[in-house]
Amino acid sequence: MRAITQRSFGGPEVLEPTEVDRPRPSLNEVLVRVHAAGVNPIDAHVRSGALPFLGPPPFTLGWDVSGVVEEVAPGVTRFAIGDEVYGMPLIPRAAGGYAEYLTAPSRQLARKPAALDHPSAAALPLAGLTAWQALVDAAAVGSGQRVLIHAGGGGVGHLAIQIAKARGAEVVTTASAAKHDFVRRLGADEVVDYRAVDFAAVVGKVDVVLDGVGGDTAMRSLDVLRPGGSLVTIVDMRDAGLAGRAAERGLRVIGVTAEPDQVGLAALAELVDAGRLRPCIDRVLPLAGAVEAHRLIDSGSTTGKVVLTV
Repeated sequence: MRAITQRSFGGPEVLEPTEVDRPRPSLNEVLVRVHAAGVNPIDAHVRSGALPFLGPPPFTLGWDVSGVVEEVAPGVTRFAIGDEVYGMPLIPRAAGGYAEYLTAPSRQLARKPAALDHPSAAALPLAGLTAWQALVDAAAVGSGQRVLIHAGGGGVGHLAIQIAKARGAEVVTTASAAKHDFVRRLGADEVVDYRAVDFAAVVGKVDVVLDGVGGDTAMRSLDVLRPGGSLVTIVDMRDAGLAGRAAERGLRVIGVTAEPDQVGLAALAELVDAGRLRPCIDRVLPLAGAVEAHRLIDSGSTTGKVVLTV
């Protein structure tokens, strides 16, 4: 089968098209014919060696996938051949999403949202599960709460705005001026240009902060939380100073990284099919365009997700 592999750490140019053996599903796994694979910042960090949790190359990147079940191994009861599925299997182990086929535990996948095509579905799992697990599982965001979402125009942020609104929360978000119209269309009630003003001086008090920036932004976010409030961080999970400062004020700091979760995937699909959640796609490229896709990710200039079609 066709795949994109790398034999060394480095820039986007280390990604190479190649032919590899098609994987075989083991017990409780399915073989998925991949139709589309999402490209995420974590892919670029692993490619460069900044996050070497796959060990040394060679390996095939990619976790976000959408496709069709091609083979079902013994023990699988949730899917049949021909079912359309999506998910983010195996992370932090290699899933090999930049390829024509992959195998995955069946309970780390869910049925693809009917309202989305495969490229749009492949844009959803990692960023969507990060937002869902942060806002719903960790912070229990609900009706009547006020939520501050940093970087609302980003991959996680633009989905988090929609999820928080669907849960009945009032949403404040930080974004560059160029993305204000975009985040308002997503449902943001209040938008702060973080480059022009100090968000901590203008947003007032909130119940929950979702932080994907870290550093000083995370620390200053404690100033806007109401007593008993929660700062959910997806970047500063091991910052003991931040956690200590929060505890002194009676606040919580919760670190979240997305993990495979069929329940969360199904909940996201339900929101999509109800018309309440939509991933934004910046660029769709063929599998052979993986180098260009990673250059786009490295540039930090995209609005929405970059997706490879297979």
